[in-house]
Amino acid sequence: MKPQPVVITGKVKLKHFDPGYCGRRVKEETKVETDALGRRLGDSQQLLYANSSRAVLLIFQGMDASGKDGSVRSVLKHVNPAGVEVANFKVPSVEEMAHDYLWRIHHAVPRRGNIGVFNRSHYESVLAERVLGLVPRKVWTRRYEEIVDFEQILAANRVLILKFYLHISREEQAARFKERLENPEKNWKFSHADLTTRQHWDDYIDAYQDMLNRTSHPAARWHVVPADRNWYRDYVIADTVMRAVDGLKLKWPKPTEDLSKIRIK
Repeated sequence: MKPQPVVITGKVKLKHFDPGYCGRRVKEETKVETDALGRRLGDSQQLLYANSSRAVLLIFQGMDASGKDGSVRSVLKHVNPAGVEVANFKVPSVEEMAHDYLWRIHHAVPRRGNIGVFNRSHYESVLAERVLGLVPRKVWTRRYEEIVDFEQILAANRVLILKFYLHISREEQAARFKERLENPEKNWKFSHADLTTRQHWDDYIDAYQDMLNRTSHPAARWHVVPADRNWYRDYVIADTVMRAVDGLKLKWPKPTEDLSKIRIK
């Protein structure tokens, strides 16, 4: 059975999506398939690098504990690290604050031939900044159009953009927070800031819903991924990325000189 990410092409309501959906798949079999997809992606990354004509940008957004780090680790574990550029956007620096909000984002876009990963992204400007009231409504509302324009520029310049919203339930988030508290190896992941964010759960869901509805466009569609089951989440993402990369139809570049005349002594 094929995975079922929801590709946003119209108006949606997140309450209609089941974060625990797994399509009656078997966990262990699915994990094997995910690993196989990751190995294929590793091979395809070499082809992407050899051509250096396209870049691939993976954007991950989701509530705390939805599995952004885990998804990146699982899907890209067989890819050559030299061909991957990862950006994790935190509080802007003084230099970044001196520019427009997309300046640091554009700077982090991967070069052609590489796969880029945004673990959180420019979308925080219509999520956290909106929910926490860091900018006025008139500012964050105009950003939807600005972000779409920005992504269209990237796509026109041969950047393949794949956007994933990891849809986790409030109950599953609570369970993962408790695990972070109880497991010594995961204590470091816990932050009181996560609990503060959790208090704004409904506001964030509204913000994510508007994000999906207003910034999913033909050049960069949003994919809603059920995230309560890590193993299914990773499979959906790996399959989606692999099919998109296959769709580029890349071929090995031809040599720039006649290799038949070269002799190794």
